[in-house]
Amino acid sequence: MTPLLAQPIPGPLARTWDDAPALWALTLLMALAALPLLAAYVLDPRQFNAEPMWLKPLKFHLALVVFIGTLAIFARWMPAGMMETRGWQWFQGAVIACTVAELVWIGAAAAYGVASHFNTAPVWSAIYPVMGLAATLLTSAALVMGVAIARNPATGLPPALHLAIWLGLVLTFALTMVAAWPMAGGPGHHVGVPVTGDRLPLMGWSREVGDLRVAHFFATHALHALPLVGLLALALPETAGKAAVWAAGAAWSALVVGSMMQAYAGRPFV
Repeated sequence: MTPLLAQPIPGPLARTWDDAPALWALTLLMALAALPLLAAYVLDPRQFNAEPMWLKPLKFHLALVVFIGTLAIFARWMPAGMMETRGWQWFQGAVIACTVAELVWIGAAAAYGVASHFNTAPVWSAIYPVMGLAATLLTSAALVMGVAIARNPATGLPPALHLAIWLGLVLTFALTMVAAWPMAGGPGHHVGVPVTGDRLPLMGWSREVGDLRVAHFFATHALHALPLVGLLALALPETAGKAAVWAAGAAWSALVVGSMMQAYAGRPFV
């Protein structure tokens, strides 16, 4: 059989804005909005839970830039005309509104010097479940796009890469729900009480106790991990390439569930 590596991926990567202009506009807006947050991070000396006050909103901005930007890239392989339908336009508008609401909520909490998540104060505790629903809706964009791409026979993608893209999107939603909802319903993201506050550099995960953010991180990046495997699978025959993608999906799911079980056992990831 001829290796799939010889098959070019259709569509130049330079063609971006026309595929999903609203998603790209949101991505650009969030990237620009991160600049004043970066200034606040440098200029505002306040700390919260032994971290700079503006670190959390800055992280959320960057994470959502990556998430929405990735969806905008994958939008080119949705069925022709779907993004022009009224149903998609309403859904996309809701996703954009929820994304903006999440960032405003987290930024406002930082401005007031309080916790956005797990805050038991009356107003913030009332907002928290609403923002949980908003986060679920914006994450569901990965599911909707994944199912649409899976059902589109005209992507022109090599089979292994087509599988990797839609499976990564679907797993992003499914695994994020598995990791996020139990954590959101608890008292916090730590299982145990840190003593020294020792954290993993950059990620901020606890190196003393269980940290539920680890599983959440891996879950939200399935839409990046699986397509990378799909690209590598282009060097394999079609059947072997698709098998490799399915195996990678199972392994990534096991990583999310395993790191979640490890955290609930009170053990740090590293």
